Amino acid sequence: MSTPTTSLDERYSSPTAIATTWPATQDELASAELFWLSTVRADGRPHVTPLVAVWALDQLHFTTGDTEQKAANLRANPHVILTTGCNDWRTGIDVVVEGIAQRATDQSVLDTVAKAFLPKWDGDWAYTTEDGKFLHPGGFQVELYSVTPTKVFAFAKDPFGHTVHRFGES
Repeated sequence: MSTPTTSLDERYSSPTAIATTWPATQDELASAELFWLSTVRADGRPHVTPLVAVWALDQLHFTTGDTEQKAANLRANPHVILTTGCNDWRTGIDVVVEGIAQRATDQSVLDTVAKAFLPKWDGDWAYTTEDGKFLHPGGFQVELYSVTPTKVFAFAKDPFGHTVHRFGES
């Protein structure tokens, strides 16, 4: 992944705000325990669901069963938005990631991402891998999706700051 172009959108920021750095934004992505995934149904209606995800290999990774609504949506339209942050008005950073979700099948990626899930959530998401498959802790196969960001927003509070990280021509 290339280093993004980072800018503070002064229209939506306090006069004393400074841009949230890309490393600080990555730290937020790495430490987040819950994300909200937004996809689009085949008929154009939005679909939003909470899920666990991990930041590894400069991407966000999440899973879904192949019969779940989000899996059907992703097969038709891979554009997604993942959001995380806190519901506090005065503290924290809220992060919005735009990108394209791609199904991960490379064994080295599967292995790395499975290891990234282990230290979070008290080990409740102990995925394993085998022969190009990503296996849920319950033993059944799930689909692993990887999202390379095209644009990432970081919304800081106290002071309020609206930072945009752009990758490539996003």
